[in-house]
Amino acid sequence: MARVGIVGASGYAGAELLRLCLGHPDLDVAWATAETQAGVPVGRLYPNLAAAAPDLVFAQYDPALAEGLDLVFLALPHGASATLVPDLAKRVGVVVDLAADFRLQDPAAYEQWYGEAHPSPELLADFAYGLPELFRPPLVGATAVAVPGCYPTAAALALTPLVRAGAIEATGVIVDAASGVSGAGRPPKAATTFCMVDEDFRAYGLVDHRHTPEIEQATGASVLFTPHLAPMNRGILATCYARPTGAMSTAEVLEVLAEAYRGQRFVVVGEEPPSTKATAGTNCAHLSARFDPRSGWVLVLCALDNLGKGAAGQAVQCANLALGLDEGAGLSVAGFLA
Repeated sequence: MARVGIVGASGYAGAELLRLCLGHPDLDVAWATAETQAGVPVGRLYPNLAAAAPDLVFAQYDPALAEGLDLVFLALPHGASATLVPDLAKRVGVVVDLAADFRLQDPAAYEQWYGEAHPSPELLADFAYGLPELFRPPLVGATAVAVPGCYPTAAALALTPLVRAGAIEATGVIVDAASGVSGAGRPPKAATTFCMVDEDFRAYGLVDHRHTPEIEQATGASVLFTPHLAPMNRGILATCYARPTGAMSTAEVLEVLAEAYRGQRFVVVGEEPPSTKATAGTNCAHLSARFDPRSGWVLVLCALDNLGKGAAGQAVQCANLALGLDEGAGLSVAGFLA
């Protein structure tokens, strides 16, 4: 059994990560920390975990906790991971970070999009980008992993195979994506209360959302990205538009995707338009595509669970690869129906 710790386990992504780790056949959760919930039993804050962790109490983070562990997950807000990693990397075998702190390879891009200089630019090259279906080799045996954001995961899975195959133009790409409210985090915000979200659908982060450079880095394309908040708990649906580089058909677009993901257990390519409900509770992404001869656009859609393949599930998938375990250990391919 690999012994792991989770820093920031009280947020939605952290709690989903804790749920997956508690049910993992090869991982033993040594501790889980929560800055604002230290001393609170896990089952009190999250009753869904009461039976799985009856005696686990959220701890206050102390660097000494990491000594001797095989892996530590970081499920912290933007900016917090970068302050912990320099010390943590010396104490633990593998660091898996779910935040954006080490995703961008260029420190100048980080400063441009996040408004401050990167606190540990010398460590950026140490992190493998954690999207296995597209960047698997560096993840095998990795000592540091930057797990992609939920929006970039959906956009990259939809577009990257087509860019790599030369099937679409790498400029003028449009990504419209909608996320469930859990993507905004657990702390209450005026814009994410039930009364504001119910019966509403809104765009945000117009032309300057921080996931834009990550999507461009992962896809190799220049992208106009517009995120939306949808009145659902979890899920992402990304609708991507691109121009073909030559003669194209729906069958050819689907074949490029099918070939790219052949043998990938967590990606489903089919003719039916994907739905977020079908991916809920799984580490799966569902893809479909069309070519519209009337307008000349290629349309690619990707649905996934923003807390699963978009965060915690993908983090566990990367941890499995880093630790030499079965890549799918502890991860579900069967979703909730209702």
